Amino acid sequence: MKRIGMFLLVNLLILTTIGIVTSVLGVNAYMTSSGLDYYSLFIFAAIVGFSGSIISLLLSKWMAKKMMNVQVLNPDSHLNAQESQLVNMVHNLARQAGIQKMPEVGIYPSPEVNAFATGPSRNNSLVAVSQGLLNKMDRESVEGVLAHEIAHVANGDMVTMTLLQGVINTFVVFLSRIIAYFASMFVKEEARGIVHFIAVLVFQILLSILGSIAVMAYSRHREFAADSGGASLAGKHKMIKALKSLKNTIDMVDNEQEALATFKISGGKRKGLSQLLATHPDLDERIERLERA
Repeated sequence: MKRIGMFLLVNLLILTTIGIVTSVLGVNAYMTSSGLDYYSLFIFAAIVGFSGSIISLLLSKWMAKKMMNVQVLNPDSHLNAQESQLVNMVHNLARQAGIQKMPEVGIYPSPEVNAFATGPSRNNSLVAVSQGLLNKMDRESVEGVLAHEIAHVANGDMVTMTLLQGVINTFVVFLSRIIAYFASMFVKEEARGIVHFIAVLVFQILLSILGSIAVMAYSRHREFAADSGGASLAGKHKMIKALKSLKNTIDMVDNEQEALATFKISGGKRKGLSQLLATHPDLDERIERLERA
């Protein structure tokens, strides 16, 4: 579960909580004496599904700060040379990208060489880098990494992911309740309520994991788009240099913090079926695409 990202994990927890609460409160107008009302069920599924993804989006920046222990830098306070350079880079790139409200800039205490961007909108975002990245990368590579993250913000990737997750959630809620309804028909009438309740939770979790394959496919696609956007903002050679620097330090991606993998610029290598749940494409492929562009 950690490998499909914090956004998906939070979304699943919220979706499951909403499912439990609605079941306990008896919010099941889609259940009639003659069976399921599919139209009412679909409306219910859409409301629950998009609620889960939107709440996840709204919590994303706060959750990232708490989970990663991000120290947000105040540009109006006294910053050291390294911190001041970082803030100036982010703000200059943000202005180039047409972002009106400057992103918050932060540093999180980790030896890994990585960075991430998150937030509910392009004008309410956070760009954070690891202390390891600042210690081990030169200025051009850091600028390439930051340009990639600003491209994510400018492209509105978090909002697009929220909409995609909302659609997937809708079908997860819809299908899980249909399967649960028919599964409950195979037991005695007095046990149908509890069987339906348990089946909804089980199938909702299983279908959510299955649906995350589509979300991760989009996540990999957006990495290529952010690489291209980063090359436009900072320069192609800086973006390629940044990716090559990341490749040389891939063993320093912090697996203990992998719940945030979907937000970061670099993910660990995946093989076999785990590639379907990979948040990032292979760095060699990313470098090759930029070199061909």
